[in-house]
Amino acid sequence: MAVMLSEAVLARYERFSLYNSPYPAHDGGCAIDLYPGTLINGRTTAAPSPVAGTVRETRTVRAPPKSYAPDHDHLILLEPADSSPFAGLTVRILHVEPSVAAGDRVDRGDSLGRLVRAGFFAPWVDNHLHVGFRGPDQNPYRASGSLPIELEVPVRPLEWDGTGRVVSTGDTYAILDAPPHPDPGTAFVGVRADDGGVLDGGLPHYDGGGLLQRGGSIERDGSSERVVSLNGDRLGVADGRTIAWDDVTVTANGEPITGLSLFCARDSDFGAKLICPERSFERGERVRVRVRSSGAV
Repeated sequence: MAVMLSEAVLARYERFSLYNSPYPAHDGGCAIDLYPGTLINGRTTAAPSPVAGTVRETRTVRAPPKSYAPDHDHLILLEPADSSPFAGLTVRILHVEPSVAAGDRVDRGDSLGRLVRAGFFAPWVDNHLHVGFRGPDQNPYRASGSLPIELEVPVRPLEWDGTGRVVSTGDTYAILDAPPHPDPGTAFVGVRADDGGVLDGGLPHYDGGGLLQRGGSIERDGSSERVVSLNGDRLGVADGRTIAWDDVTVTANGEPITGLSLFCARDSDFGAKLICPERSFERGERVRVRVRSSGAV
């Protein structure tokens, strides 16, 4: 059984990813990270609910200890309304300090509280809601075990030649001006793999990624495995829509960096995101990105 997310559900978010995470909860695209677009002091804090329903429970949970983030997070469990396409499921949401309590009713888009950062976050990850769906007989508290998610919204694949200029930087990342969104605000886009489909995930700093096609379908096209590449550089092998990365290194201007953050977005700031805590880039600097076998770097 797969949970279908419609365009109406995703319309309140600027970005999303099924695979860009190191945690098993995302294995096979069984959870989605939703990134709202409202910024306060450079960080997103708004937490719009993806569904209408009733709050079943909120609780504080432990998070991995990190020097830059609290060692706790928050879990919100929602029971979707009977009229919802998710009726009968439990919606599991993390990374929100709740302003709601058990018994509260919320509409889709209503605020659930304030987005927070916890030890689950790598320092380069933006604030977001982590969302999973559980069946009536599934444990809603376990980290893993959510149902696979399929997208009813189309995602447009953008060709990218691996080059661009740096338009913004942070302590651990740099954003390029390419590939640019051709029509911001109207559709979700992502980086196109050579043979089609949109790449999703942390390459290669997380164990695997996804190849989204037909709006994120989990269907197979006859052969269960296919080699995935970008600009002729082999990335790994996809089984269905899930990619196991090869032992590769991402380079920027010939020097290794941690990797590429790949996701789907509809905002005007879309462009390749370089994960590079080990080096810095200057705004306006031209960068060429390649993916090499780790033994050849």
